[in-house]
Amino acid sequence: MVALVPLSLYVHIPWCVRKCPYCDFNSHEARQQIPEEGYVAALIHDLDENLPAISERNLTSIFFGGGTPSLFSPQAIEKILTAVQSRLHLNPDIEITLEANPGTIDESRFTGFRQAGINRLSIGVQSLQDNKLKALGRIHGRDAALRAIDHAVHAGFENFNLDLMHGLPGQSREDALSDIQDALAFMPPHLSWYQLTIEPNTFFHHQPPSLPEEEILYAIQEEGKTAIVQANLQQYEVSAYAKPGHECRHNKNYWEFGDYLGIGAGAHSKITHREQKTIKRHWQVKNPKDYLDARSSYTAHEVTLQPHDICFEFMLNALRLTQGVSVDLFRERTGLVLDVVAPALAIARQKKLLVEDEMILCATSLGQQFLNDLVGLFLPKKL
Repeated sequence: MVALVPLSLYVHIPWCVRKCPYCDFNSHEARQQIPEEGYVAALIHDLDENLPAISERNLTSIFFGGGTPSLFSPQAIEKILTAVQSRLHLNPDIEITLEANPGTIDESRFTGFRQAGINRLSIGVQSLQDNKLKALGRIHGRDAALRAIDHAVHAGFENFNLDLMHGLPGQSREDALSDIQDALAFMPPHLSWYQLTIEPNTFFHHQPPSLPEEEILYAIQEEGKTAIVQANLQQYEVSAYAKPGHECRHNKNYWEFGDYLGIGAGAHSKITHREQKTIKRHWQVKNPKDYLDARSSYTAHEVTLQPHDICFEFMLNALRLTQGVSVDLFRERTGLVLDVVAPALAIARQKKLLVEDEMILCATSLGQQFLNDLVGLFLPKKL
């Protein structure tokens, strides 16, 4: 039987001021007034619809993502959290994160979010150079980003993440390292630092910008990682660095193949059903208008994962962690024996992409560098 796994809640707020050209998330420009009250009511109904599958389980984390959740008022966020608290068991030390865009925030709003129950912020800085922010289509500039970080600290947030990108259009090695040093000056407990990728169905995919050459990207990656580690932030995932005890619990639950319930337009869920010995995924209707008008169900589709899909998804997530995971976790979270992926593991170790220790599943430094190749060995058609 599959062991009881940790459970997180994801709340999707789909609106933003302007759609960024690199963004492939389910986000929509708020051309009119956001129907905040109606959407909050829909979120609560969505939660109620899913309660039977999770009612006896504790929540380890809550994450408000988007879009731009900071467009919602502190009162709306508080109403959602009050509804969650009245329906589910929350761990006493639960992590509750809200994503914030520097162009939509001030200190009073941060204070309001803190009073509403948010205890962790993720601030979407992306860059601290005006020309790079303009190239990314961001609505804020350097000064607004610096003010937002300062406001978060003054509002009393001791736990916050700065989101920073590299490999930006026209970015030099010096530009990227300058961004890192400016961000590290705030001594963030957590830093997400990742390379811009061109995703399908984005503006950048249809009109690709001029990105740095491979040798520049490599120099940025190596020197940037060194600078971050020297600031006492330890890498624990491919693109995540944290001070001890400040790793993002919500994201770690994803990477360790935990369960999560997603509510909101287009939100995805993964729920383990112990009695049925199955793992199911479902996702909600994507368009905010359709979500607000939902009558019978907010769920658009549901699938039961097959063993080969479960193996691939586990590896896709777990191998992102720099310290890897134990083989016991594989058995606990998947309900499967490791033999089902033995051939792929043997090839990975032969290629020096996976460490030789048979008690853990962990990418080598080479495996981290070629993570897509490593994960590709566990694709369903290859198992």
